Amino acid sequence: MKKEDCIFCKIAAGEIPSTTVYETNEFKVFFDIAPASKGHALIIPKEHFDNIFSLDTETAGKLFSLATVVAGALKEETGCDGMNLLQNNGEIAGQTVHHFHMHLIPRYEGDDIKLIPASHEADKDYLAELAERVKKHI
Repeated sequence: MKKEDCIFCKIAAGEIPSTTVYETNEFKVFFDIAPASKGHALIIPKEHFDNIFSLDTETAGKLFSLATVVAGALKEETGCDGMNLLQNNGEIAGQTVHHFHMHLIPRYEGDDIKLIPASHEADKDYLAELAERVKKHI
């Protein structure tokens, strides 16, 4: 299913050009046009899902399996020192295109990319109580 006003649906359909790395009937992998680093790629399902909350588990599993293969290929060809897999959900989390997508961002020694959030001390009682509540939904 395609969403008419979605830029990633248009890329998936070939209506907007992209530098495609890999493509199947279900997924498209292409390079980001505003990369955080050399080799920054995106993986999208061709079917429109707004975010992880609407993504089904079968598609998610296939996408992550594909991500492992693409990450290995990027490492092989770029010689990167590491890799961030980044996936944002909702505007508050930094999602700007509301079509599920995963960023594969090669990392290089000495790069200036900052993706790690500030850490805070955990309230252990809160975590234990939250764990029990979350378990009910899994």
